[in-house]
Amino acid sequence: MNSNKSNILISVIIPVYNTEKFLSEAIESVLNQSVLDFELILVNDGSNDSSSAICQHYQNKDKRIKFFSQKNSGVSVARNLGLSNAKGEYIFFLDSDDTIDPDFLKTSYETANINDSDIVIVGEYFYKRMPNVMALPTCAQFIKLDFLQRNPNIKFPENIQPGEDGLFSHQLLALTKKISLNSQGIYNYRKHENQNHVRINENVGKVLDTIPKWFEILEVFYTKHNLFKSHALHLALFIEHEPFEFRYIAMPLNNEQKIFLHTIIKEFMKKNVLPYLEKKDKKYLSGAFLNFLINDDIKEFDTFYQKYLINREKKRKLYLKLVKFFPIKSVRKKLRSNIVKNFER
Repeated sequence: MNSNKSNILISVIIPVYNTEKFLSEAIESVLNQSVLDFELILVNDGSNDSSSAICQHYQNKDKRIKFFSQKNSGVSVARNLGLSNAKGEYIFFLDSDDTIDPDFLKTSYETANINDSDIVIVGEYFYKRMPNVMALPTCAQFIKLDFLQRNPNIKFPENIQPGEDGLFSHQLLALTKKISLNSQGIYNYRKHENQNHVRINENVGKVLDTIPKWFEILEVFYTKHNLFKSHALHLALFIEHEPFEFRYIAMPLNNEQKIFLHTIIKEFMKKNVLPYLEKKDKKYLSGAFLNFLINDDIKEFDTFYQKYLINREKKRKLYLKLVKFFPIKSVRKKLRSNIVKNFER
């Protein structure tokens, strides 16, 4: 790939907010990519540490870097600002506390170019979850700019976090079949105490307040594109994954909060999903979620769920034990991989 080309292959967008400890490493990981025809768009979201100065330093250092600054408005507004200024054929969003391996952009672009993809799903973990991927974090989305421009109403929803990346990707995935996979792209995710997902549990009420807004966005989108019938499973899997698994199951909710979330999920599913969901599609939903939908009492469901987890673990161990008796090594390996994949849900 020739750095003398006038066109830009990839726009990498990094929203920045108070990540002075990690920002330089994130930027350097982009500058050290094996493909050179990219632009790096840094959007400072009202940081009050030295993040802005770091961005300005790198802008002066490399002409491929664009730097924008805004008052603190949230990650969605920052990403949308970066997107509105992007010129690359493809877009990738990198978090300012993470890094990408040197060939990340190269392998993702080559996959996209060969397949004329609207979306490339990046990363081995998400590769294994196909074909029923209902949402993606930004680290797994490599998106054609023309595809985004043809769907200008789909942006990162403002004043919604968490779930903004899931809503964004869920809508895009519903609008195209031109999806390919790049299992070679390696994204280095940094864990630290100030991450958003770590702080989520500190304000459960605020998270729950955003979920009705998720449902409003989804209902408007599915109505506009007339997708309820054709994409009932896609929507069901999203509801199972985001508000059920990530919120009801994973968050420390009190009884009142559980009742609230249980009620709004059931109402949304009853109105917008279950009337269109075919019987054959229900096999893709977990037994826990199906029980959640038919149960009127959260205490009964919680009791069921504890037994469900115990029985599930027993089955997993039993299946792995039985695999050992297959004489052919390659068969054993494949069966073991399938068991692990099936029990990840």
